[in-house]
Amino acid sequence: MQEPVAAAESRPQITVAVVMERETAPNRYEDWRFRIVDVVPNEAAFGTAPRVLRDDGQLQRTLHPGFVLALYRDQADGYHLNLESGSPVWFVVWRIDDEDPARAWPETVSLSYTEAGRWLDAQERVDNVPLDATLATWLQAYTDAHYRPEPKKRRRPQSFVAPEDRR
Repeated sequence: MQEPVAAAESRPQITVAVVMERETAPNRYEDWRFRIVDVVPNEAAFGTAPRVLRDDGQLQRTLHPGFVLALYRDQADGYHLNLESGSPVWFVVWRIDDEDPARAWPETVSLSYTEAGRWLDAQERVDNVPLDATLATWLQAYTDAHYRPEPKKRRRPQSFVAPEDRR
């Protein structure tokens, strides 16, 4: 397993591969159904191009290597929300080919809950898969070092605020 590394500018990062599954005719309304199956640490043996791991005519699993995940300080609140959910996950954005609906691929990966929320707001396809304990510990260490909750501000009762200043 590849260990997470710190980049030259002290930005921790890891390279991962995404395993995506395509099911043929899962019901009478769909020709294809896609889902993200797993996100695993990348290995040199994976190469750089997508590779079919299994294809029995009904189910096809494809490995998509080479996704670099870097951690950013301004995403620490999103990492915190992911970890505090109780079941931390990978968030994976994926797309379907407009020309060939039998083809889909992962676009990017993240560990930030807020970033995944922005993608969903933008109508992107986002799946999540469980984050393994080793990487959750790595993410927790980074989050502990960089997450600072915003201080809560006491809000004055509206009855004490001048009418023209009320919200």
